[in-house]
Amino acid sequence: MPTYDYKCRKCGYSFEKFQSIKARKLTKCPRCGGKVKRLIGTGAGIIFKGSGFYETDYRSENYKKGEKKEKESITSTESKPAQNSSKSPAPTKKSSTSGDRSSSSPLKKDRD
Repeated sequence: MPTYDYKCRKCGYSFEKFQSIKARKLTKCPRCGGKVKRLIGTGAGIIFKGSGFYETDYRSENYKKGEKKEKESITSTESKPAQNSSKSPAPTKKSSTSGDRSSSSPLKKDRD
């Protein structure tokens, strides 16, 4: 809905009114009750958002940097596997760093 500018012809009071396009224009001043004239406005800049439009064309550099950091944090959390709270975590295997293979799985046989 657009904002219309009005000016009273009697007292000179200028004001804005947020109205629907289909709404009738105002005729009385809210201060003195005199007749008002709707002024021609310059309009507002339009920024199209959605797929197919460049919504970031009008953004400041600080805003773009913040968005980039936010996207990086989202992608880093998505790459981590989600843990199911109803199941207990799977047991972890201990790795031997000493090179001793005697503690390895009984199914595997060491070749000497």
